[in-house]
Amino acid sequence: MTMILPWLEPLWAQLVALDERLPHALLIAGASGLGKRELAEALAARLLCESLQMDGSACEHCVPCQWRRAGTHPDLHRLVPESERAGAEAAASAEAADVSDAGASKAKSTQIVIDQVRAVQEALTVTAHRGWRRAVIVDPAEAMNAFTANALLKLLEEPPDGCTFLLVSSAPRRLLPTIRSRCQQWSVPCPSADALKRWRAGQTVAERVPAGLLALTGGMPLAAQRLAAQGGEALFERFVRDLSAEGFDPLRLAGQWEAWIKKDKAALAAGLGMTRLVEWSQRWVSDLVALRLGGRVRFFPAQAERLAVLSNRMDMATAMGCYNDFVTVRRVAAHPLNPRLFLEDMLMRYARIVEGARP
Repeated sequence: MTMILPWLEPLWAQLVALDERLPHALLIAGASGLGKRELAEALAARLLCESLQMDGSACEHCVPCQWRRAGTHPDLHRLVPESERAGAEAAASAEAADVSDAGASKAKSTQIVIDQVRAVQEALTVTAHRGWRRAVIVDPAEAMNAFTANALLKLLEEPPDGCTFLLVSSAPRRLLPTIRSRCQQWSVPCPSADALKRWRAGQTVAERVPAGLLALTGGMPLAAQRLAAQGGEALFERFVRDLSAEGFDPLRLAGQWEAWIKKDKAALAAGLGMTRLVEWSQRWVSDLVALRLGGRVRFFPAQAERLAVLSNRMDMATAMGCYNDFVTVRRVAAHPLNPRLFLEDMLMRYARIVEGARP
């Protein structure tokens, strides 16, 4: 069922107001975890629905809506990476999956390949099966390689009648300029405190996202929700405990973290991985440096007292150097040549800024 998230309501109203003036291609851009895909799905549902509700959203009851909800609508096409499709298919049996199963899933392509675009191109040569509207969702659009992007570009240049392309991207700058120029870009805003409050109020106690995870993800509600559903709260607590523990030993911790992301079933199920571990570490250091500069804690507010103790005794130049190092480290986190040495190097850099900050 489609739903309009509270912070997307103003944007949704603008899109609905366009009605028949909606362009043939939209680029929905914004940070990860803001609900870009949900907005694209709601818009596609609106385009295909035969009995819209008062707010312009799909009725969920007409024949096209029933087809869409069943995943069988012939006029709705989704271009997503193979790895995501495989992950969705395996979701029902995720609890029974072992480590080898998780590895097999990760081996799937993370790109949107040209054959997918060709299949959609062929499908669009046939008249719409119901009404005259058709929709193509590309998510994430930056997952297209150069060949795929050029194939899609031809469709954008000569769009089939009644077809709307909805490109979703967290990194629009990585798209071909020619792709961007043929789309009308809509930026998804970060939620206000009031919108977040309304969203959390609408959740049950079991669904409610822990405040710590919401802060960790930079206030991105759906990113925090996904992390919580994957058991991220326990991982988050261990991460904080490891970095703030007395007797911090970077070499020992590097070994423990390597085993954590490679062998721990909970970490594998949550997709912890090297990239996320480095991202969390960078955010921890970012809060330390922010406090040292007289700013506020953004990502770890519950740990503000401990962070303050560490930051007050840090050397500013060393701390800033460490933060800059972490920015560089994050760029290569997805493909470290030697994971153990990579973690040792990163944690030793961190140790240099906190070793003098211990009480």
